[in-house]
Amino acid sequence: MTREDTLPTRPMPKAPTTKVDFNSLKAPSGYVPGLGRGAAGFTTRSDIGPARAGGLDALKGGNPSSPLSFPFRKAPGSKAGGDNEEALDDTKFDEFMGNDAGVFAATGEYDEDDKEADAVWETVDNFMDERRREAREKRLKEELERYRAENPKITEQFADLKRKLTEVSYEEWESIPEIGDYTIKKQRRMERFAPVPDSLLARAAAEAASASAAGGSLAKSLDPNSGLASVGGGLNGLATPMGGATSTVSDLTAIGTGRGTVLGLKLDRMADSVTGQTVVDPKGYLTDLKSIKISTDAEISDIKKARHLLKSVIQTNPRHAPGWIAAARLEEVAGKLADARKLIMQGCELCPNSEDIWLEAARLQTPDNAKALLARGVAQLPESTKLWMAAAKLETDDTAKARVLRKALERIPTSVRLWKAAVELAEEDDARILLSRAVECCPQAVELWLALARLETYENARKVLNNARKAVPTEPAIWITAAKLEEANGAEQGQVDKIVARAIKSLSTNGVVIHRDAWMKEAENAERSTPAPHVLTCRAIVRTVYSLGVDAADLEATLVADAEDAAKRGSVETARALYSQALTTFPSQPHIWRQAAQLEKGHGSRAQLDELLRRAVQFCPQAEVLWLMAAKEAWLGGDVDGSRAILARAFAANPDSEQIWLAAFKLEFENNEPERARALLAKARENEAASSYPRVWMKSAIVERELGDAGKERALLEEGIRRFPTFEKFYLMLGQLEQRCGSTDGARVVYRWGREGGTEGGGRGTICQVGMGKEERLGAPSWRGRRRNGPNRKEGGVLKSTGGLGSLLLMLLSPPHPPSPRFVVPQVEKARSWFNRAVTLNPDIGDHWAHFYKFECQFGTPEQQADVSSRCAAAEPHHGERWCRVSKDPRNAHQPVEVLLRRTVQDLDSLPPP
Repeated sequence: MTREDTLPTRPMPKAPTTKVDFNSLKAPSGYVPGLGRGAAGFTTRSDIGPARAGGLDALKGGNPSSPLSFPFRKAPGSKAGGDNEEALDDTKFDEFMGNDAGVFAATGEYDEDDKEADAVWETVDNFMDERRREAREKRLKEELERYRAENPKITEQFADLKRKLTEVSYEEWESIPEIGDYTIKKQRRMERFAPVPDSLLARAAAEAASASAAGGSLAKSLDPNSGLASVGGGLNGLATPMGGATSTVSDLTAIGTGRGTVLGLKLDRMADSVTGQTVVDPKGYLTDLKSIKISTDAEISDIKKARHLLKSVIQTNPRHAPGWIAAARLEEVAGKLADARKLIMQGCELCPNSEDIWLEAARLQTPDNAKALLARGVAQLPESTKLWMAAAKLETDDTAKARVLRKALERIPTSVRLWKAAVELAEEDDARILLSRAVECCPQAVELWLALARLETYENARKVLNNARKAVPTEPAIWITAAKLEEANGAEQGQVDKIVARAIKSLSTNGVVIHRDAWMKEAENAERSTPAPHVLTCRAIVRTVYSLGVDAADLEATLVADAEDAAKRGSVETARALYSQALTTFPSQPHIWRQAAQLEKGHGSRAQLDELLRRAVQFCPQAEVLWLMAAKEAWLGGDVDGSRAILARAFAANPDSEQIWLAAFKLEFENNEPERARALLAKARENEAASSYPRVWMKSAIVERELGDAGKERALLEEGIRRFPTFEKFYLMLGQLEQRCGSTDGARVVYRWGREGGTEGGGRGTICQVGMGKEERLGAPSWRGRRRNGPNRKEGGVLKSTGGLGSLLLMLLSPPHPPSPRFVVPQVEKARSWFNRAVTLNPDIGDHWAHFYKFECQFGTPEQQADVSSRCAAAEPHHGERWCRVSKDPRNAHQPVEVLLRRTVQDLDSLPPP
């Protein structure tokens, strides 16, 4: 059975013999047989028309008028049989079926497999299109921006000029001349031609006929010989056709003139300038210009898109308050405040239970309207804290604010925020009453309990805190406040410690996790509390929680590190408490005592420092540095006898210590007791252990030099060279002694002797400046030659090649060419930074400080000079060629560091100019 047998058909009606046979006519374009009466078989897709035939009859050239025929029509002008050959050509590509629509088509039906395949390919196409969407949109956006940049609008071209009008003053605006607008009145009128209506021509002809008749009768009555006859002839001429044309042209001219007059009057009335007075307010115009928001096309487009999207949101879900808020804010951004208010009011009507929309509506309104609007809001939402707070903020008087807040508390007595705001506006007595009621309504609000305790007396505050502890047993702040309260009322350290210990125990029982770092922060807060610091509470917290969560092996390092960090943050009492706990736990560690002593020296009193050092030498008697620190601090405090006593005890604990022997010598020597220093050093030289220290012999020679006994000085130096042939300072001091005695040859022999290795021949043999590096020692002779011989380019080059500090100073202080004035200021700042770096890296070199001080004396301020001098005194330098030359001069003995610094600068001034 074929497809034609299965389709319903109906008989064709017989055509009358008198009608035209339409089957013999050419089918119109786009005609499909049988489609009008619904006889089409089926279609594969509704958007591409009827399906093609799949049967043999159609391939053999079926009847075109049959309802089962498919559009394989014979093309006009084709040969016989060409239509089927064209249909069977498999090279013709079909957009829907592909190449299989030809002879390879198995069937003409569109089944589920084809539908599934089309869906898969459509998915692939959509995926590929989505991958390219960002690049395509980016390309389109760039093309659009480029086009807008190349073709700007008139408004954009003159936007900057319009903004500049805001800078025009009122006087400048008034001084602009009024030129008026005369372009319409004075324009050159052009001849215009228009078709004349028949009625106007008929009227003109009638007027000409009457004028001709009148002229003829007048001419007959006149004498032909008189002059008037010629006039009459002229009048008679009006009857000619030309006369009628002249009259018509005159009428049209009058009409045009009248129309121009009327137009001019209208333009004058519409003009904004009347006799030199403008109707535009210049100030208002400038104000309007300032308020103009110039938006780009992109911004306008974004606003339109957002407006369309938000409109869809509020229409889809009109009960969604955030949609109304967003739509109102969009209009506000776009500069349409009226539309924003209108939208937000609609939102308030549709979403009356949203406090956010009421707050947004109040924000967009004027203060008076906002009050009325919030009144409606709190009536709708009487338990909204935000609405009540917003209503209170709108009031300008504190009394009115308090009235609003108290009315709000009547509706919401459990709002902590409302209670706090009401207390802030009340006086002390009223605040106490309010807080008493507040803690009853909000027993879990810790801040209300603490505020009430601060306002009460000592006894009542204790009761308040006890009640607060019962109401909120898991709050540490209540316990800490109780400890501060007891400390403020004269409690001892032990009582405060008990309160903090009970707090830790109670909180742990109630399941509170105790964090060590958090409690350490509370200790620092207690130290910084105002109006007075709570030191006892700070110490109690540190003593209670210092070891929580810390392994025993890491406890020492942790305590020291925490103390250092606290000291850096300025929490001195916390750091002191940590050091105290560390010393209590590890009393035999000298480094902890030293760091604690440094803290007391920088932030504590001398009594606290002395007490700490006294305890330090008791626990660490073998630590020489602690004895020396204790003796030095006693000496600096003016207690020389106390310093001697400390050193005597240090000798008993460390009889063989070189540092203690030398410290005892320095104490006597610096206090102008050379005889006591001589006796002390003599005793040291007799001591078997002390006599093995070369510095003891060197200090002995210094004492003799101070006393002026050159013979004993020479004997001690020679004995020192015999005992310590590699100690280079003996050779230097002996050579200087020979120079002072006037024996230059003897000094030369001593220096050569030291260079060759001394008497034993096994020493280093290095007679050089102590404190210099290798390169600087090598460059020292060139530097001295530079000073002796004056400026010499060749020698300067040698000096630069040796490197070291000398070359650096030569480059900074002796430039090869005079600097230009415009480069002086930058070089000064650069030199200052280099000097700072030098004294920071090696503060023991006195020459660095001397050059720095000289530089500040030349380019710096008195404050900068004083800063360098104080820093040098704190550093106490001991090395440097010029520094040692000045400091070791007997005339400068026992001089303070500041004096040595200035004298070293004077010695530097003796350098020859470059």
